Amino acid sequence: MITLLAVVLWIVLAAIAVLHAAWGLGSHWPCESEAILVRTAGGTPGATRMYPPSSCFLVAALLAGVSVWPLFAVGVLPEAWPRWLTALSGAGIALVFLARGVAGYTPAWRRLQSAEPFATLDRRYYAPLCLALGTGFLIILFQRGLP
Repeated sequence: MITLLAVVLWIVLAAIAVLHAAWGLGSHWPCESEAILVRTAGGTPGATRMYPPSSCFLVAALLAGVSVWPLFAVGVLPEAWPRWLTALSGAGIALVFLARGVAGYTPAWRRLQSAEPFATLDRRYYAPLCLALGTGFLIILFQRGLP
């Protein structure tokens, strides 16, 4: 069961990484235009242009790297470093996702990322997804006895 969770986390994060890479290449999928994409995925009030390709590729690379952590943690991929490093990095990843998930419900975040439809999508989907991802990382950490 824990291996299934690891694979699901990998698939979800890898898919999001691919999406960010596609945006870096100029795609505006799943939206009709760049202006709609920036309001849907960015949330910054008044923004009309998507983030620079370098930013999209950086996020894609980080997400791709983070996506394989669960596979190392459950032994699907062999670790080439000390086990404590897997535990430490997993705890950091979990905290980042949980913090981002919680931030989605704070007034300060709402002020910074208030463009619609991002604000609504964030409350309904993006923040809960981050909370679920962070929880998944914690479950693997504790189930595998990593902390």
